Amino acid sequence: MMPSNAFGGIQPFIHMENAETKRRMHELIVVSGLIDHLFRIDPVRATEQDILRCHTREHLAYIQAGSELPKGGDAGDGVSPYGHGGYDIALMAAGGIMKLADEVISGTIRNGYALVRPPGHHATSTMGMGFCMFNNIAIAARHLQATRGVGRVAIVDWDVHHGNGTQEIFYSDPSVLTISMHQDNCFPPNSGLVSENGEGKGAGYALNVPLPPGSGNPAYELAMTEVVVPAIRKFDPDIILVSSGFDASLMDPLARQLVTTSGYRRMTEILMDLADEVCGGRLAMSHEGGYNAVYVPFCGLAVMEQLSGVKVLDDPFAAFDYMADFPLLDHQKAVVTASAALAGKVGA
Repeated sequence: MMPSNAFGGIQPFIHMENAETKRRMHELIVVSGLIDHLFRIDPVRATEQDILRCHTREHLAYIQAGSELPKGGDAGDGVSPYGHGGYDIALMAAGGIMKLADEVISGTIRNGYALVRPPGHHATSTMGMGFCMFNNIAIAARHLQATRGVGRVAIVDWDVHHGNGTQEIFYSDPSVLTISMHQDNCFPPNSGLVSENGEGKGAGYALNVPLPPGSGNPAYELAMTEVVVPAIRKFDPDIILVSSGFDASLMDPLARQLVTTSGYRRMTEILMDLADEVCGGRLAMSHEGGYNAVYVPFCGLAVMEQLSGVKVLDDPFAAFDYMADFPLLDHQKAVVTASAALAGKVGA
């Protein structure tokens, strides 16, 4: 975020995108006992060839060069720093979702979750931004198409910020359907409008649901049932990938949505049922944003409990569900209706 500035009155503070939310999520999975019911996968490093399927050589070289500096570099927008050696960590993040997707496609597992850092969905083909260095989910999609015989990939992004990088990479490609549900005009500015619907051969294969601030569980569920489900049914993908951010939660400091653990659990249930229907249950999720270190772990645990079919822990924050389960409002329905009209034209 904003760097410290003694002249501007900004004191030093830990960067919002730090390891704590991911570390605590992993620790909750372990101490809750859920880890004993999971199949653990060792990540691999993505290769330069893997990265270059989605990014320019200039961007790759830029990240490499910054990684060699004693204090590291910035992914591209001036507020996305990474440390010395960060390039190798970014390769592991991209390789982690690649390996997960491989295991899902091969049938070793039916579904899975890649708890990786840094996130990826804001990284465009030419630059990193929004705390993202390489676009992990896009790299995994291209890897499946290039090496595993996969034809069509559907990408659902429920991070609270628009998945602009993923959209840009596939904007002209009818083999990848991108669907982003996000807070309207949150980040990046003026990005993720309903009218951003793809171009050229990819026209109709990019969908956006820019939900108004304050949208809670019912609005997100409506977006899933009225936009995501019919669009993916028509698209008929070989696998569903998910950019799973938990910054739409009611406790997140970087957005103003009101999704709770029960909302994330329900969205996961919908996607699992849809995957069973259209692609043999093949579903792989990659961790994106989420900046409340106390609440993110419970959102992640709810998703992973649903994926695994094993319930291990009651949500200690369930009392806050009343904030998220208010009746749908007309202006929320209107956005979903507009997006649903385009979802019905996928593949037409």
